[in-house]
Amino acid sequence: MATILITGGTGMIGRALTELLLSEGHEVIVLTRKIPRAVDKKERLTYACWNVPDQTIDADAIRKADHIIHLAGAGVADKRWSTKRKQEIIDSRTMSSALIVKSLTEIPNRVQTVISASAIGWYGADTSISRVNGFREEAPADTQFLGETCRLWEESIDPVTRAGKRLVIVRTGIVLSKEGGALAEFSKPLQAGIATVLGNGQQVISWIHIDDLCRIYLWAMENKEIKGVYNAVAPGPVTNKQLVIALAKQKRGNFYLAVPVPSFMLKILLGEMSIEVLKSATVSCDKIKKTGFAFTYDTINNALQQLVGVL
Repeated sequence: MATILITGGTGMIGRALTELLLSEGHEVIVLTRKIPRAVDKKERLTYACWNVPDQTIDADAIRKADHIIHLAGAGVADKRWSTKRKQEIIDSRTMSSALIVKSLTEIPNRVQTVISASAIGWYGADTSISRVNGFREEAPADTQFLGETCRLWEESIDPVTRAGKRLVIVRTGIVLSKEGGALAEFSKPLQAGIATVLGNGQQVISWIHIDDLCRIYLWAMENKEIKGVYNAVAPGPVTNKQLVIALAKQKRGNFYLAVPVPSFMLKILLGEMSIEVLKSATVSCDKIKKTGFAFTYDTINNALQQLVGVL
């Protein structure tokens, strides 16, 4: 069994991935700014400290690791995008990557693989071609904020290859989870029986069930021939309206009212972030499927059937 060092391990994806790795018998070290007082007393799970602004890290954690999974980064949707917040989003990703690169260069280690998160924000708005074939990994980065963020993010971790490490980058779609994130936000109005359709509702959402996302990380770690960039999205992208209505039917049966939220209102409420909320991005998962990976949740209906009962 391997020892995996995870950054961002206390977040929604990190917690789920930690559980999967532990269930597979691996050792997990979670890098955190401050070890929590109420530490999970789980076998094979430990914590270590790092400080990204100061560029310091627990050297022993680096020495012990066989693989590093890099998830750390400030939440893109947590706050309105002020100039300061946008810089925080970029710095949290690039500076943490720089610390990993520095550590692997300066500290003797046995790390074989670095798997870094990225996002499908790399891609721009749909074209007539992407609507049919989906955006593929070789497409250029978009010039909007998220595209530029993803470009800088991926470039910042790339130097680990010069240290002889196998690098896999996982461009992640909209993650559907019982523990929060996008699905929780879509579910809030449904407590009052309202299904909120954003804009015209025709923008395509390339989503992924959190269990499949975690399995992609495990798959990439275990299969040494996998390297480079892979999209982590389910085979069945849906429009915003399709997702919201499917969720409403799962939670409310026929007892809901679909209410559109006009684009101009979203622009007022969200500012620049509304560009991403209203953007249609059809993303292909063909490359990861060609490695032999099989999705457990390939349609929005079977994903929601598994998820909605606990929301």
